[in-house]
Amino acid sequence: MSFLIVLAALAFLMVAAYRGYSVILFAPIAALGAVLFTDPSAVAPVFSGIFMEKMVGFVKLYFPVFMLGAVFGKVIEMSGFSRSIVQAAIRYIGRSRANAVIVAVCALLTYGGVSLFVVVFAVYPFAAELYRQSNIPKRLMPGAIALGAFSFTMDSLPGTPQIQNIIPTTFFKTTGWAAPVLGTIGSLFIIVIGLSYLEWRRRAAMAKGEGYGDHAEALETAATQTLPHPLVAVLPLVLVGIANFVFTKMIPVWYGGDAYTVPADVLPGVHTPVTATVKTVLAIWSVEAALLLGILLVIATAFRRVSQRFAAGSKEAVAGALLAAMNTASEYGFGGVIAALPGFIVVSDALKGIPNPLVNAAVSVSSLAGITGSASGGMSIALAAMSDLFIQGAQAAQIPLEVLHRVVAMASGGMDTLPHNGAVITLLAVTGLTHRESYREIFAITIIKTLAVFFVIGVFYATGLV
Repeated sequence: MSFLIVLAALAFLMVAAYRGYSVILFAPIAALGAVLFTDPSAVAPVFSGIFMEKMVGFVKLYFPVFMLGAVFGKVIEMSGFSRSIVQAAIRYIGRSRANAVIVAVCALLTYGGVSLFVVVFAVYPFAAELYRQSNIPKRLMPGAIALGAFSFTMDSLPGTPQIQNIIPTTFFKTTGWAAPVLGTIGSLFIIVIGLSYLEWRRRAAMAKGEGYGDHAEALETAATQTLPHPLVAVLPLVLVGIANFVFTKMIPVWYGGDAYTVPADVLPGVHTPVTATVKTVLAIWSVEAALLLGILLVIATAFRRVSQRFAAGSKEAVAGALLAAMNTASEYGFGGVIAALPGFIVVSDALKGIPNPLVNAAVSVSSLAGITGSASGGMSIALAAMSDLFIQGAQAAQIPLEVLHRVVAMASGGMDTLPHNGAVITLLAVTGLTHRESYREIFAITIIKTLAVFFVIGVFYATGLV
């Protein structure tokens, strides 16, 4: 019975998300409903002592990353830099390689720190024009955008500033550069298989005489605007990547080791010392500092363009960041409550039956990401509930925690893009397509991403590469 309660809570949250209801509202309802059926008297204490504690803890750690990432993406968009990058990619890669162009541009923007939601809005007008001129069926476009924005640059490539690569650092005391060789191998697997699939689908559709299709669109293209030089446009993205790496190396040196305590004379009004465990927040601080430098560079190099719309644009970015962070934080609180219930012990014991610690972590995280329709949400639930189990298993098998980090991050981006995923729904809404028309290609990318996790695990055991 206890297991059915947990299963019902998960199913309820999944259905609510699929039907478009707010996770911020329905995650606590689902969690506390499970507590109600377990012990009605525990509802209020669990809400205050577990759900809200977990939710607030997540916001405390990760909201600045969400906010700075959203603002960076917005200023990249307002400056015209994203349009310039797309146009340059079309010019140098060629219109005949439309899928490769779209994947390359999405990957560059995402790896450079732009939120994947922002990437969808920024790239779509150019993708649509490129597909129209190449007479490629528009229904194939979401698959290309998903491959470029929702896959290898989100969680596989080492150093990516996306939140899916940052969350594991606080649990495993790793950095965003964990397991660089395995991450790169996994990325190449996704790129090669993904592009091969998209090209096969393109050739098959065009062999049947299927063209772009009849789609009424009002697209604002860069042809009517004076765009910045692409080298100037790409500088902030390069800066974020380099600065992220430098800060990851230098912050421990600046703060002298594992922990730093602010001297009492600096904050005389505080009665207890302010101490930060540097290892726990190293990746977060590094990404935040890198994104801040990226924002400042965009403003400095495109001040006239950005300043005119910065007030409204920054408000829009912060609002989007608040919504995204609170959605994930609610799912994190939900995971904390579910992990405390008797029914979850049944799930945990069943997962312990998977003898391999990396496969255990991959299956657990990917399953919960699929159920919640969120990579960061599913990973947060899994790590809140089972990170100690994962760490114990890895240490017992003498597996570096850097490898566990990379496997967990990649697994979070595996089955997350099921039909109820927020990014999928946004992508289809922006492109004006339906699940029936375009989800087949997105689901294929989902399968490829999931296979990549187990491919990387196999490579690790076969070669010992990290």
